[in-house]
Amino acid sequence: MPLDPYAWIEKSLATIHRADWYRSVTTIHGRPGATVLLAGEEVINFASNDYLGLAGDERLIKAAVSAIAEFGTGSTGSRLLSGHRELHRELEQAIASLKQTADAVVFSSGYLANLGAIAALMGKRDLILSDQYNHSSLKNGAILSGATLIEYPHCDVAVLKTQLLEHRHNYQRCLIITDSVFSMDGDLCPLPALLDLADEFSCMLLVDEAHATGVMGKTGAGCVEHFGCTGRNLIQIGTLSKALGSLGGYVAGSATLIDFLRNRAPSWIYTTALSPADTAAALAAIEIVQTEPQRRVQLWENVDYLKKLMQSQLPHLPLLPTASPILCFQLPSAANALNIGKQLQEAGIFAPAIRPPTVPTSRIRISVMATHQAAHIAKLVSVLKEN
Repeated sequence: MPLDPYAWIEKSLATIHRADWYRSVTTIHGRPGATVLLAGEEVINFASNDYLGLAGDERLIKAAVSAIAEFGTGSTGSRLLSGHRELHRELEQAIASLKQTADAVVFSSGYLANLGAIAALMGKRDLILSDQYNHSSLKNGAILSGATLIEYPHCDVAVLKTQLLEHRHNYQRCLIITDSVFSMDGDLCPLPALLDLADEFSCMLLVDEAHATGVMGKTGAGCVEHFGCTGRNLIQIGTLSKALGSLGGYVAGSATLIDFLRNRAPSWIYTTALSPADTAAALAAIEIVQTEPQRRVQLWENVDYLKKLMQSQLPHLPLLPTASPILCFQLPSAANALNIGKQLQEAGIFAPAIRPPTVPTSRIRISVMATHQAAHIAKLVSVLKEN
C-alpha cells in the first residue's frame, strides 16, 4: 500500500503541541467592548484591537443595518464588475481626507491590501527591504511579488543604509516596507529617517498604519501625521478592522498610485468588493474619529495610567519599549506565558499569551481601549501583582 500523503500533518501538529505553540479559538459572546463574555463569565478585555471602542458603537451598527436594508448583505462581485457602490467611493474619499492624500482605494481586508499593493508595485528585477518584525501580510506580499527580499534588523536605520549602499544600484526599483506601529511590541518605526533614506536612494516607502489609524496623530490620521510627515511622498496602507471597528483595508497615496493599483493589484481586481455593511460602518467610524477627539484623549489617558501603575507596582515585569496602546512584557517560555494567561482569565482578565512563531519571545500583550475604566486598569495590575 502507498504511504498516506497526509500523515505528516498529524506529526507536525504533535510537534506544535510539544513546543506549547498550539492555538485554538476563544469564543466571545455578545458585542465587543471593554468587557466581554468568555465561557459564560464577564471578563475585562485587554485582548482587542478595538482601540476606540467603536466595534460595538450604536452608530456603526445603525449605519451597517441601514446599508444592508438598502444594498443587501453582499456586494455580489468585484468592484470592476457588479460590486461597486457609491458607498465604496464615499469611504475612499473619507480615507483620503483623513490621511490628507490625493486618493485612496479600499480592499476587502488589510492583508489583501498589502498583498495586492506590493505584488503590483514590485517584480523580479526589484529589491524590497523589510523590517525584521513586519506583519505577515507585508512579508508575504514581498514574497508574492517575486522581488529580491532582504530583511533589516528591527528599526535599525544604520544597517538599512548599509544594505542600500551595497544593493540598491543592482535593481531597477526599490521598496522599503515597514509597520508604523509594530503590533506585537507596541513601538514605532523611525519614519522620518526612513523617508530620508527613501529620498536619498530613490526608493519607494510603504508604511502599514494598521495599528496607528484612528489612534496616532493629532487628528487620528496615524504615524505619518504623528511624525509630521503628512504630504511627503509615500504609500500608506491600513485596515478598517481595528480602531475603525469594521472590516477591510485601504491604500492611500497619490492619484497616480491609486489609479495604477486599480488596474494592477490582483487582490483588488479579483476579489468581491467590501460588503455594504462593513463599508458603511467604516464611514461612520471615520466621522467619529474626526468629530470626537475626546475618545483619543481618553485612550491616551488610559495608556499613561496603566504605564504608571505597572512601573510603580510591577517592576519585575518591565514593559517592552512602546509608544502606542499596545503594552507587552516578555516571559521566559511559551509554557510560562500560557500559565500567566490562564491565571489572568481565571481572575477575570482577558489578555492571552502571544507565542512563537508569531513573536520571537513569548509574552503577554495588553491592548488598551478608550472605553476601559480606571477600575479595569487597576484590577489588571492587582491581578498581575498576585501572580
